Amino acid sequence: MLTITQVKNKSAQRLTGLHPVVRSAATALIERCYKLNIPILITQGLRTIDEQDALYAQGRTKPGAIVTNARGGYSYHNFGLAVDFALLLPNGSSVSWDMCRDGNNNQIADWQEVVKEAKGLGFEWGGDWTSFKDYPHFQMAFGLTLTQLRAGTKPSTSAVESAYKVINRKEEEELKSDVIAVVKVNGVKVADGVLEKGITYVPVRVIAEALGAQVGYDSATRTVEITSTR
Repeated sequence: MLTITQVKNKSAQRLTGLHPVVRSAATALIERCYKLNIPILITQGLRTIDEQDALYAQGRTKPGAIVTNARGGYSYHNFGLAVDFALLLPNGSSVSWDMCRDGNNNQIADWQEVVKEAKGLGFEWGGDWTSFKDYPHFQMAFGLTLTQLRAGTKPSTSAVESAYKVINRKEEEELKSDVIAVVKVNGVKVADGVLEKGITYVPVRVIAEALGAQVGYDSATRTVEITSTR
């Protein structure tokens, strides 16, 4: 079985270029699913306008099946606000889009368990759409339309803070202390830390990723590794 670090490394390239909140949420999704014995792979992250137009042409002016109704600039992928995923199979190299697969044998489809965890992190699921359903797709719109994003509007500070709060809620609930310290990075709140004897304790992943670094954890050696991406 692959370690969590190995699983995360397989998705690392696709997390590059995502909005920091979306990257943090996608990383948390990988970690939470791994704990459920459901390794996943992020198969798509940021998609350029040209890449989107090429994908849109598939099944229309180019060979293949139609896989999207969005032209360039009309997908949240184009703004680093969306990811696609697949189930990573036991061999560690193949993936599955089988929505009925129950790889952890708990009588619940793995796909639905991933969706539940994603929604708990604040993602919108493409499988809930009424027209063109996109089952591997998760996105965070921050209350912005694609028209606003194309015009250059960025997620507001309050929307970013709210998203981080949702992502960190589960970890923060596990902290056993009445003394809470607000932790900000570049003026944006990313977590509530525990203040104990003059030391502030906060999940390392939250701080590292807010600073643009990647975090890996090897459960076998109990080693946390922070890698700067700058």
